[in-house]
Amino acid sequence: MKALVKTKPGFGNLELLDRPIPSPNSNEVKIKVHYAGICGTDVHTYEGHYKVNFPVTLGHEFSGEIVEIGDNVQNFKIGDRVTSETTFYICGECEYCQTKDYNLCNHRKGLGTQQNGGFTKYLVARADSVHTLPDNVSYRAAAMTEPLACAYHAVSKIKVSQGDIAVVMGPGPIGLLVAQVVKSKGATVIITGLDNDQERLDKAKALHLDHVVNIQHNDLKQYVDNITNGYGANIVLECSGAVPAAKQGLDILRKKGAYVQVGIFKDSEIPFDLDKIIQKEIRVVGSRSQKPADWEPSLQLLSSGAVNAETLVTTELDISQWEEGYQHIKGGVGIKVLLRPID
Repeated sequence: MKALVKTKPGFGNLELLDRPIPSPNSNEVKIKVHYAGICGTDVHTYEGHYKVNFPVTLGHEFSGEIVEIGDNVQNFKIGDRVTSETTFYICGECEYCQTKDYNLCNHRKGLGTQQNGGFTKYLVARADSVHTLPDNVSYRAAAMTEPLACAYHAVSKIKVSQGDIAVVMGPGPIGLLVAQVVKSKGATVIITGLDNDQERLDKAKALHLDHVVNIQHNDLKQYVDNITNGYGANIVLECSGAVPAAKQGLDILRKKGAYVQVGIFKDSEIPFDLDKIIQKEIRVVGSRSQKPADWEPSLQLLSSGAVNAETLVTTELDISQWEEGYQHIKGGVGIKVLLRPID
């Protein structure tokens, strides 16, 4: 079968290769991939900024159907429509594994990074990570369950109350999903972007988010102050990984507000205004990936229509068209690219 394989470190080195069709072990299932989404992590890996095990088939956002099950698997059958958590291996012994915070296990191995992922026709996943799709959730939408679970995980880090003013910095795929999740919890959402985010800001309007603000043409602090009688936002979720956005996020928060860092910065060390955190008693929390508890609520958000993930897909390509998908994302025009397997 054909697979998109990162063969060695550095920029590029992503090759369309023939790989053997895998077979599941006793506690695994084999999934025929229908769609796999290109994630920012895949882009970083392609560019040589993210470490993976070489060689490895990329792709950790996917949907498909079960075509083979291991001897010990009881909860699934051939033909089930599914998606899977990215977790393929955990130590099962550390404190984080005991609480199912698998995203924090030091020994965790993930699909598409340390284990072959979804940019191919077939993959194997551990049965404990697999989730059945609701009948009304399409394969296209389900391929975005993983980023939605990341968004759900970020929002779960804080308390969201009815009527809270929540600012989402950055209208990329994660930002648009985070905004929909926080809105589903009763918050009034302000999502921000720049001139080169115009298509994404238009999508935010189409999703009926409460306030869509181009901060190159509007003073965001004044905008937030006008809405909040000068108090500032209750919540800021920074999804862009841009230093100016992080600084602005702290500035527009009210006293006792909550700040969630979702986006990943290019450099691990950045200047941060600790004085604002102290003087306003701001709560700052990070959010890393997702964990098992985030998946079923995410699928229910898709099923209920509270989150529309499928509308974020701006192009579909075959895995042989990686370069076109990469340029679509890097150009800033597209939102989400789904890849299809080839024979």
